[in-house]
Amino acid sequence: MIGSSKLSLEGITERPDIEVIVARTTALVKQQTIDIPRILVVPVGEVKSGFKPFTLNLTMRYPPVSEELWVQHLRTGQLEILSVGKGTGHEKRLEDYIVSGLVDFDDVSYDANADLLYDLARQTVQHFREYLSEEETRKVLRFYQREIARAIHAQMQAHFWEEVGGYEVEIRKGFTELKPSAYTAEAKEQVIDYRVSPDDKSNMAKYLYGGFENCLYPVQKFQSDTERKLAVILEREKAKWFKPAKGQFRIYYRQGADHLEYQPDFVAETTDCIYMLEPKMAREMGDDEVAAKREAAVTWCARASAHAASHGGKPWKYALIPHDAITGNMSLAGLAGRYHLS
Repeated sequence: MIGSSKLSLEGITERPDIEVIVARTTALVKQQTIDIPRILVVPVGEVKSGFKPFTLNLTMRYPPVSEELWVQHLRTGQLEILSVGKGTGHEKRLEDYIVSGLVDFDDVSYDANADLLYDLARQTVQHFREYLSEEETRKVLRFYQREIARAIHAQMQAHFWEEVGGYEVEIRKGFTELKPSAYTAEAKEQVIDYRVSPDDKSNMAKYLYGGFENCLYPVQKFQSDTERKLAVILEREKAKWFKPAKGQFRIYYRQGADHLEYQPDFVAETTDCIYMLEPKMAREMGDDEVAAKREAAVTWCARASAHAASHGGKPWKYALIPHDAITGNMSLAGLAGRYHLS
């Protein structure tokens, strides 16, 4: 009987080829991921911001405040049945009711925007004076102060401006890992083949799709049948692709005074480049928010491409595609060639 110790003697068992194992493992990892550079964009220097002058769209119309409600308002300072917040004291100028309501917002500085605030207040007071007496106007401005201020502040967001000394682009070493993509689905819910278009397309987000060969996630959800059709095209052309989870890319765009995170719908890698793809309803292609997202994504792709060029990687390209252009007979090259912006 041969002892087990002899089985491990050199020449009896074949030694593993470490280099081959490492090479195969590396190839498998590369096959199941897409290199996403760690790009951070940080504003440097002095940051200035404010609101540009504009003409209000004054459609608000409040009836004169009844004497009974006015007495109650003066006594309690609050009128819960109408969801009106705490009122202010007596203001000498009618415009001061508007201004004092606007400066309560965190993004409104009185010192930097005093002229604009009083111009907006003047427009508002003039609007109410067109159908109310002086005293009725005062009561409406004080009674509905917060509600009026919220309506004006909402319109101000479209006229926000910001200036920075510049941007410092920081590209950190390494690449970001794919973030886990979790979907909510009933336990009994079946995974649908991605090639199948559902009967109820108005509730696309509730379906869980699978059967992919080139997607980096085993299952995906689509917000529209257009997205499913694009997935069919990517699978047919054997492009390595995925739908990014929230936080995968650190891309931010400005909407009013806010900086919001933008998450592209698809990322697909071909032999020549990496595409960031955004299918969009044709009627929404010219929207301001879509334009802001597009600008941010194009900038990010330009930086990613520059980084890739210095490391032997593939360039990044962004394509904004109208939904009615995504049909079964289209190719990725055809769509990207016609609609890519970077």
